Amino acid sequence: MRPIDIARKLNISTSTLRNYETQGIVPPTERLSSGYRIYTEEHVAYFECILAMAPGFGMEVTSEVLRKLQVKDIHYALWIVKEKEAQLYDAQLMAKRAIESLQSHENNSGDKSLNEKWMTIGEVARETGIPSSTIRHWEKVGLITQSRDPKNGYRKFNSSHVRKMMLILTLRSSVYSSDLVSLKGAIKTLDHNNMEQMKEIAIHSLEYLNNMTKLQLRGMHYLYVLCKRLSLLD
Repeated sequence: MRPIDIARKLNISTSTLRNYETQGIVPPTERLSSGYRIYTEEHVAYFECILAMAPGFGMEVTSEVLRKLQVKDIHYALWIVKEKEAQLYDAQLMAKRAIESLQSHENNSGDKSLNEKWMTIGEVARETGIPSSTIRHWEKVGLITQSRDPKNGYRKFNSSHVRKMMLILTLRSSVYSSDLVSLKGAIKTLDHNNMEQMKEIAIHSLEYLNNMTKLQLRGMHYLYVLCKRLSLLD
């Protein structure tokens, strides 16, 4: 098949095809005496897999997986994919925790002892699983603002801070997209005391992650098709 035929079929440019080959994401092509590349149906399967996997898994993961398939290392390739799926699952759990925490806050809004409970950075790290160094970095770049204990100068956080951290963590390893940029921007400017806005962002984050599961499923379908073509499945 000629490059232009594949480019038209997949609605991408011929330069994109060449770029994928240069990066080693697809197998090398044969050339005619005139120097023109000739692609096979196997190449088409690779290209289709790239376009299907990238939205749900990211280009870095997709590239690593397809390079492993070229050397017939299907097990390593599949574990790479499973790791990314596990990250998405963990993010979904974190989003649900954030929403449940917000709902609990609404139900206990009259209990000042709960709403005014303060924690140290170490206590927050233990409760959320977020390293203290990460929390300090988020503070440095302006994602988190907190108070300090006037007695000893230590950072102190309340439940609102924790909920915001959970939202940040939810999208930390997500694949780049315009929707992701929008959500991260909303979280960065979010006032952690604005419960309504926080709940709205949490719900949108969960919707975003739910859509990512569909994108990953589509990517896995095309990965399966490619593995079948390469005779890598028993």
